[in-house]
Order: sequence, then C-alpha cells, then structure tokens
Amino acid sequence: MASRHPFSTLYLSAPDVIALVQRKGIEQCLRGIADNIHADFLRWSAFDKTARVASHSRDGVIELMPIADEQTYAFKYVNGHPRNTRWGLPTVMAFGVLADVATGAPVMVSELTLTTALRTAAMSAVAARALARPGARTMALIGNGAQSEFQALAFHHLLGIDTLRLFDTDPAATTKLQANLQGTAGLRTVACASTAEAVRGADIVTTVTADKTNATILTPDLLAPGMHVNAVGGDCPGKTELHADVLRQAQVFVEYAPQTRIEGDIQQLPADFAVTELWEVLAGQHTGRAGDAAVTVFDSVGFALEDFSALRFLRDAATDLGMGQPIELIPELSDPKDLFAVLRSCSPALRAVA
Repeated sequence: MASRHPFSTLYLSAPDVIALVQRKGIEQCLRGIADNIHADFLRWSAFDKTARVASHSRDGVIELMPIADEQTYAFKYVNGHPRNTRWGLPTVMAFGVLADVATGAPVMVSELTLTTALRTAAMSAVAARALARPGARTMALIGNGAQSEFQALAFHHLLGIDTLRLFDTDPAATTKLQANLQGTAGLRTVACASTAEAVRGADIVTTVTADKTNATILTPDLLAPGMHVNAVGGDCPGKTELHADVLRQAQVFVEYAPQTRIEGDIQQLPADFAVTELWEVLAGQHTGRAGDAAVTVFDSVGFALEDFSALRFLRDAATDLGMGQPIELIPELSDPKDLFAVLRSCSPALRAVA
C-alpha cells in the first residue's frame, strides 16, 4: 500500500486577488505580468500550443485556453457575453488553473476576471514596446468600458504615454474612465466626440470595444504615418474592429497565427495574408517595424501563454505575500488505489455494507 500523501491546492479567490493587487500596486502588477509574458514568449518553442476551444452561442462565447511546458500545465476558462451588463454581470468572467505536469496535480486555482484585464493590458504594452515608434506619448483609446483603465495605465506606466484621447459611443463610459484615472500623476485625458477626433495626432490607437459584430471602428482614412494600432476588441469569429483595408496597408503582428486567423481582425482576409507572430520580433528573428513611417497593427485576441504568465505571477506574488488558502480539491487517500474508501469512512450505511 502506498504511503499517505496529503495534498492541497492553493486557492486565490476574487477578494484574494483584489487584495494582492492593492498590496503590490497596479503598476507593479502590470510590470510583473509584462515581464513574465516577455520571458515566456522568448521560450515560445518550449510550449505545447493550441488555439482555444470555443463554444459559441447567440449571446456570446465560452472558451477553454490550454497550454503547457515540460513542468507546468495551465488553462483558463473565460466567457465573452456583451449583453451581460443588463444582468449585472461582467462581459468577461474567468478563472484559471496551474497544474504539475509530472503528476497532473492541480497546484493553484485562481480567479482570472480581474487578472485577465491586467494581463491583456500588459500584453498590449509588451507588443507596443516592440512595435510602436520610440517616444510615443499620445494614445487614442476607443472603447472606454471595463478594460479601458487597465489599458490606459499599462501604456502610461510601461511606455510613458502622457495624453489619452478618449471616445466611446456611451458618453457615461468615458466619464467613468476619466473619474477612475483622475489623480494618476502625469496622465492627461481628453474626451472626444468621435473616433476621428480621438485618433487625430495619436501615436498609438487602442481599440477595445465589446460588441460581437463585424464593426469598422477604424477606417483607412484615419491612419497616419508611423501610427501603431493596438486592436484588442476583435477576439472571436464574427467580431472585428478594423476595416480590412487598414490591415492591408499595415504590417500586421499577432500572438498565435492559427488562432488569430479564426478570431482576429485578419479573419476578414485570405488565409495566406502575411502576418508576423510577436515572439519572432521579441526574439530578434524579425525586425518588426519597417521604419518610422510604417503603420503597425497588433491584432490581439488573447492567447493562453499570456494567462500562463499571469498565473505564474499570481502564484509567486501570493507565495511572497502569504496570501490565498489551501483547499482539498483532490480527495485524500490512504490507499491511492482505493477511492471508494473515502465514502466508507464517512458513511455509516456504507460502513455497514462493507
């Protein structure tokens, strides 16, 4: 009989992660996740990668996002339901798991709703540091909903953006964003009346809209030489933000091409449309931006490796801070070949039968 081996899984609840971010500070969390993403993208070939598994419905999508290296397996469960705000629910909700590859044992279970917003913003900053012109200081932020503050703060803290030009079809969203960013040192916000007004003079344009539709938030006439477009909102079939000609006129960079061709803005274009995976730029295998006048597009859909990086950050930060709680997700067995014993030990009726 095998020796008794108690096992527990670290659980980080939503309140735990909120407290963790508050203790470390948003800037340090963004930096930490961005550093992990950059490091993990440099290990691109070490990961077993696959496009996420999606279950689409009329009102949204539910997805599983798995990835693993030789030591650690991770997955994220995430949804995207634009109508959720009618019911008091977030558009995006998520949780994630880290597991030990050698045993399959779940090491950590964590909320990822707040964390997804942080990792998405950190990913945007990692891409922009590689693709935007050096010295970019003004960003247009189109779509001022739940993810917008995180995008704004990532670009401010990690790239030095000091002016945000804001537009949303719902003026209340822009008001909310400005209120939440009020007091952020060195960051000025300007509310605009249209997308065209917002992008005027912007070095970087971030689109982060939620509607599940083939929209054209950004059109070719709005492009300017040297602009970097960070397209965050198009992330499933039938949901886009950029006019196809924006893509045709730009250098386009993606996370994982097999997934982006299904879900990203490039779903509008032929399967052989040329794109570059971002890891190639970070690893020095591709030059990235062709010149100061080039227009670059990061067609971001969110990839499992970014969640792997974020979960690693949460695990390490929680360990350092002594946060989270152990949970018995796996039954504790005296004999690992006798699962039925856990019922015998708890049930008088089963003990009688035995």
